[in-house]
Amino acid sequence: MVTPLDVPRLVAGDRFVLRPWEFGDLALVREASSDEHIPLITTVPSTYSQEAGEAFVRRQWERASAGSGYPFVIVRVEDGQPLGTVGLWLKDLNEGRASLGYWVVESARGQGVAAEALRAVAAWALGDLQIPRLQLYVEPWNIASRRTAERVGFQREGLLRSWQRVGEARRDMIMYSMLAVDLP
Repeated sequence: MVTPLDVPRLVAGDRFVLRPWEFGDLALVREASSDEHIPLITTVPSTYSQEAGEAFVRRQWERASAGSGYPFVIVRVEDGQPLGTVGLWLKDLNEGRASLGYWVVESARGQGVAAEALRAVAAWALGDLQIPRLQLYVEPWNIASRRTAERVGFQREGLLRSWQRVGEARRDMIMYSMLAVDLP
């Protein structure tokens, strides 16, 4: 029997909060749909419609209710604006590891949004949830995402050749990991 997960509200630094997805986040899904890369590597619809946006939000709820992970929306405290997402995925939890993924819409990039969110979820996962190992994957060309992972304290482990399908092609990924001893 699968235990549904309760996605908590987490504080991410002074400027952001992480919370569960809501239908009020459809403008975020719309902006992400128009991004050149986000729909290729996520379940964000590549063509936005109200129906497709709502289906995306429902999938996030289903992930938590099915026990597969914790999908968070990153929200700016100052104005309540949703800026992106970070997810903690538990597929390999019985092996003592979980994976993380994140994206931020173009209008919010370059402001430390992803780093603050990733830091908050990693600290919660390693501390409160006592997950021994966290890992994430970044395409080699994505310098900004690589810097985000490294700034938070993730350690680069190596290149995984032809690791993941992105769009229509197999792509290399750089694997990063974090253990509790890596927390700043």
